[in-house]
Amino acid sequence: MAQITENQIKDIVAKVLDEMQNMDSISDNWDSTQYDGRPFIGIFDDMNEAILAADRCYKTVRAMSVEEREKIITEIRRLTREEAAIMGKLGVAETKMGKAEHKRLKHILVADKTPGTEDIVANAKTGDNGLTLIEMAPFGVVGAITPSTNPSETVICNSIGMIAAGNGVVFNPHPGAIATSNYAVDLVNRASRAAGGPDMIVCSMKKPTMESAAIMQSHPLIKLLVCTGGPGVVKAVLSSGKKAIGAGAGNPPVIVDDTADIQKAAKDIIDGCTFDNNLPCIAEKEVFAFDNIADELIAGMKRAGSYQITKEQADALAKIVLVEKTKKDGKTVKTVNRECVGRDADVILEKIGVHVGKEVRCIICEVDFMHEFVQEELMMPILPIVRVKNIDEAIELACKAEAGRRHTAHMHSKNIDNLSRFARAVETTIFVKNAPSYAGIGFGGEGHTTFTIAGPTGEGITSARSFTRQRRCVMADSFRII
Repeated sequence: MAQITENQIKDIVAKVLDEMQNMDSISDNWDSTQYDGRPFIGIFDDMNEAILAADRCYKTVRAMSVEEREKIITEIRRLTREEAAIMGKLGVAETKMGKAEHKRLKHILVADKTPGTEDIVANAKTGDNGLTLIEMAPFGVVGAITPSTNPSETVICNSIGMIAAGNGVVFNPHPGAIATSNYAVDLVNRASRAAGGPDMIVCSMKKPTMESAAIMQSHPLIKLLVCTGGPGVVKAVLSSGKKAIGAGAGNPPVIVDDTADIQKAAKDIIDGCTFDNNLPCIAEKEVFAFDNIADELIAGMKRAGSYQITKEQADALAKIVLVEKTKKDGKTVKTVNRECVGRDADVILEKIGVHVGKEVRCIICEVDFMHEFVQEELMMPILPIVRVKNIDEAIELACKAEAGRRHTAHMHSKNIDNLSRFARAVETTIFVKNAPSYAGIGFGGEGHTTFTIAGPTGEGITSARSFTRQRRCVMADSFRII
């Protein structure tokens, strides 16, 4: 494998630093090594030490039977359900983003629907020339970068899959959610100990930094990188020279045509858009509604808990929730205001002098396609609505808004041809029909869950098998019994 160069390391550091700029310093006020007087297990001051410990964990996990791994995973699931409310409250308290009850539900989803060792299935081929066995083997030590939006959910989901696959794991959590992430790391380690496994099975950092991320990405013991985060840090991981799984940002569009159940569509869209205050990358970010049903759809959204602002108010709000940032090359770009990400709708409306109660959970507005609310992924309960004449215009504009990220798209329709046309055109990893966005990760829909949706690198809805490599064993001219 090609060695990473010094210039590449500098580039990685610069990209990660750019990703961390404008981040609230709330993590400085949180203890990332203990909770309620209980010291966390598996937390290190130095990334090199954490990686060496994770390598020891890998050797231990690799020596375990599948049954022993599954016992640990079963205990992880039990503790996750038992402590879901704690992690939900901790996540909101530390990051100031999202809703504690919704985060609790996400942890239950992770506990119930993240695949374990059953996902690691061998394949065999027999023929005149004997038998070939293909097995899914671990990579070794996995370096995982996790986000602030779904911190403990991602740590636990990744841990289950990576342990099931037989890997060791070292996490470099988002600097804005260290305590919450490390609580989840400790939970996984407590589960391992309770199930008769090693006291430490996953590792993390006391204070993750851009330097610790760069060390992880260049360390020879790290055989696989898994990044769930913003575009800057994902790009850095993908340029590291190592095998990498990248779960990047999305900007999921929603099309509502005139065959849809409009009232159901209105409620489903608001339910999905406001789940955890729009922090999940799969959540509805902009709506393209046929003109002949748009008024009915908006009325339904209002009944579902939305507050409609005017175009002028939307322009004023855009100046608050999107701020200009000057990059190192001197270019000025718009980026989301961290003080608004994942906040409640009423809190955001207060910033333009609109006072509403907590019953308002979403801000809706009619805008044109080029409005910043359509073009930028906000990750807050603001939902722009664009009127379209027909399915051709809807698909064209929705695909432009999705911008080739291949993450998630949604549609409400009873027209099979329209549904099929949009699905083919948008090419997203997840395509949800006639349901809230969260159905796409198994919440009210079929299929397993994940919080690492790897569109850029093609693994899609990741699971344990995503963290394995194929190994082939060939027995020529033997072991075929027919």
